[in-house]
Amino acid sequence: EPRVLESGGGSVQAGASLRLSCTASGLTLLDSDVGWYRTASGKECELVSQITKDGVTFYTYSVKGRFTISLDNAKNTLSLQMNSLKPEETAMYYCAAQSYGASVYNYWGQGTQVTVSE
Repeated sequence: EPRVLESGGGSVQAGASLRLSCTASGLTLLDSDVGWYRTASGKECELVSQITKDGVTFYTYSVKGRFTISLDNAKNTLSLQMNSLKPEETAMYYCAAQSYGASVYNYWGQGTQVTVSE
């Protein structure tokens, strides 16, 4: 059974940086649409960034210029570099992958908590 596992969350102050990683097993991320979602308390789950299997990247407007998504094919790992973090970005961040032929993200990690304080 394919799995994805996030790491790299933590507690930081506003303006700091964090790098999230998502390692996959049983699934080749290069052949998949992959992305990062986040869920904050009282808010809907939000797609933060994604890379399609065709290499097209997407960033939600609020993170453009501060977050960078990248894929390390050799390590089969997806990363999200987050700079200039804001308190309102405190959330659980999830890695998701959409395997070949699937129409939705069908593999999800358990999430990694990011907490940004004033």
